[in-house]
Amino acid sequence: MGIVSTKAIVLSSIKYGDSSLIVKFYTKELGLISCMLKGVLKSKKGKIKAAYFQPLTLLNAVFSYQEKRNLQGLKEAQVSVLYKTMHSDIIKQSIVMFLSEVLSGSIQEEESNMLLYEYLENSFLWLDSHESISNFHLVFLMSLTKFLGFYPDTSNTDKKTFHLQEGAFIEEIKAKEIISGDEVIQLKKLLGIKFDSIEIVNFSKTQRQTLLQMLIRYFELHLHGFKIPKSLGVLEAVFIR
Repeated sequence: MGIVSTKAIVLSSIKYGDSSLIVKFYTKELGLISCMLKGVLKSKKGKIKAAYFQPLTLLNAVFSYQEKRNLQGLKEAQVSVLYKTMHSDIIKQSIVMFLSEVLSGSIQEEESNMLLYEYLENSFLWLDSHESISNFHLVFLMSLTKFLGFYPDTSNTDKKTFHLQEGAFIEEIKAKEIISGDEVIQLKKLLGIKFDSIEIVNFSKTQRQTLLQMLIRYFELHLHGFKIPKSLGVLEAVFIR
């Protein structure tokens, strides 16, 4: 495809050797790609700065792209939106760490999905500009399942149990991977919430933790190879109040 200019979101960056990074991007035009940035950690005069590759940074980037190549080339990069709070607020930092891991483990298709890209970008801009964010990660994960293909079937929300493997509400039965009781009540409250109405629904500390654990299990069941994020404990500790 050659030279491609596109918006890009940094999903993760891993140090390689003493001075290089391997960075995973989700881009608007190319979908999921990775790049080797040689010497970026020691370069002081280069146009591409290591600071650009903090998790969930929004970039305008120019890639040298070849289909089926594992590591693409990054020719240019500029921060498209400079976050005001995302990388300085300690609570938001923990959310960023967590979402970075979730997205790196859940976006598996390499093809472009512009609706997914726009959802991610708009979500991060919302998080950066708001203060009432205690339910953000729950709403984000639930809405993300729409783009990944396993949003819960809401045709039978009158049922008393939810089958995590099937992604559907069912009559109460004894089976593996079902939730019931208060867990189902809280799940139903979460369905359909948008960011701008995020604080209308109140969850207790215990309910929030239970919903988060349920959502992580839901991702595990529906995404092959998905692993529990290492930062999950940090995120739960932040929202103990």
